[in-house]
Amino acid sequence: MNLPNSLFRALRAGRFMALAVFSLLLAACATQQPGPQFDYTAFKASKPRSILVLPPVNQSPDVDASASLFSVTTYPLAESGYYVIPITLTEETFKQNGVTVAEEAHSLPLDKLREIFGADAALYITITRYGVSYRLIDSVVEIAASAKLVDLRNAQELWQGSASIAIGQNNSNSGLVGMLVGAVVNQIVNNVSDRAHEVAGTASRQLFWGGGHSNRLLLGPYHPKYGTE
Repeated sequence: MNLPNSLFRALRAGRFMALAVFSLLLAACATQQPGPQFDYTAFKASKPRSILVLPPVNQSPDVDASASLFSVTTYPLAESGYYVIPITLTEETFKQNGVTVAEEAHSLPLDKLREIFGADAALYITITRYGVSYRLIDSVVEIAASAKLVDLRNAQELWQGSASIAIGQNNSNSGLVGMLVGAVVNQIVNNVSDRAHEVAGTASRQLFWGGGHSNRLLLGPYHPKYGTE
């Protein structure tokens, strides 16, 4: 049976729409599956009160990544109930002892870090993605980092986690030419306004804000809800 062209196009569009909706539903189901719950047994037994944040190791091509993320880690940790060794003191102490790159700081013996800084635990951070990337129809700010908390008194790993954020400004209603122009404009704005640093703050809060849920850090002893998790 021959169908009118208008009806055929409508049926074909409906089919594509159904497939698109089905794909979105599958994606939604996939993202809603929770990951394995982190085992906090060692964390609860350790009861760290103070944290030394080491300069992040930067595996991204952006040279500003380590300093950017390093500068925004104190706030979420302090708000979660921990005393954080001031990062300016950490940087200056390493510099005075000839430790000038993050990889060197990460390789220092734990007992030496404990002796110098007096912290209960050290936070090791690795950055895998950072900065603005230009794509065909968008300009995207990406931050991805992983971290682990290690007890400086017995070398036991207390916690590990990761965060990944990608923020784009694609406007699918503006047409291909409009999207390409918008992508170039967005990239210029992102670079000039240093949006990567703003997103680094969001990633830091996502990664280090305590609360026990979503495999985050447990709340520390200076938080009013300490010990309730």
